[in-house]
Amino acid sequence: MNNIPATVADFEEYARRTMNPGAFGFYIGGADSEVTLRRNIEAYNNLLLRPKVMVDVEQVSIATSILGEKISSPICVAPTAYHALAHHDGEIATARACAAVGTCFCQSTNSNYTMEQVASSVPKEALRWFQIYVQEEQEITQKLVKDCEKAGFKALVVTLDRPRLGKRLHVLRSGFTLPKHLSRANFHGDEENDGSVSYYHGEMYPGMTWKDIKYLKSITKLPIVVKGIFREEDAELAIQYGVDAIIVSNHGGRQLDSCPATIEILPEIVAACKGTKVEVYMDGGIRTGTDVFKALAIGARCVFVGRPALWGLAYQGENGVKQVLNMLNYDFRLTMTLSGCSNVQEIDKSFIASAERYSFSHTLAKL
Repeated sequence: MNNIPATVADFEEYARRTMNPGAFGFYIGGADSEVTLRRNIEAYNNLLLRPKVMVDVEQVSIATSILGEKISSPICVAPTAYHALAHHDGEIATARACAAVGTCFCQSTNSNYTMEQVASSVPKEALRWFQIYVQEEQEITQKLVKDCEKAGFKALVVTLDRPRLGKRLHVLRSGFTLPKHLSRANFHGDEENDGSVSYYHGEMYPGMTWKDIKYLKSITKLPIVVKGIFREEDAELAIQYGVDAIIVSNHGGRQLDSCPATIEILPEIVAACKGTKVEVYMDGGIRTGTDVFKALAIGARCVFVGRPALWGLAYQGENGVKQVLNMLNYDFRLTMTLSGCSNVQEIDKSFIASAERYSFSHTLAKL
């Protein structure tokens, strides 16, 4: 790339041209026909902004907090697998970038560096969460939780939407498997990379129920964040089982295809959590600062980005991830400024409207 990347798409294009095609396909691909994958990105276009004018925005703060921890902006990094496919420093580079920017890094169970390695590579005060796939054998789950606590992670993010692996055509067509020199590091060498699909995707537990959330709460005092909630009634159950936060997510469009975009389902989950202490976050399709603004206007407290961080990692390792996060932070601050908001607490649903509201069939009727 001769030009300096100025958008997430620019970083993605660099990764497309320079990464191993199979590894890039593993990152970029969605499930089946990728309806959900595309919808995650495109649905933001159905929301329009309604800026206020004559507002003092000389000083604009994008700082916020999640679960009582201060972060420099509401843009955090989502758990994604195998960062060493993009850069040899893998999750260590991503965690360092998040620490430098001052935001939350959520490490995946399926990472190439252990929790301990990541923890020792960043300042103690750096905010780190750990994403966990509940294992069928409780002893394995318990060991992961204890390792997480020992390494100083501040919350457990429990993925709910992967009882089986989604049908990912990019991977099926390329025959991609995890390179032999990489491993699922958090399992401490208890298993060997045999090159199989089941190895690099990790064990799945189709028998998981809400009782497993109750079990997790019985073995740790860490806050429990559940990821993959998509229905109001499931949000209500999550609240009943005592979770601390919900991430509205469809696994980046990699599991069940033909689902709504996360930004489309976000209002339903925000409404379900209204009047409780449960915080609501979301991931999926975030590519610009205006996307972030729209999510916060609906009621998300923060957003998580997955693929954009990986594209930055492929571009320049730690520095590339910092560039992506700083670019999104700049875009978000600019959106706030132009919309008439001086801090994130001022962002509410009055700043957005459905595109349908501004169709001529509606606006001409006002004349």
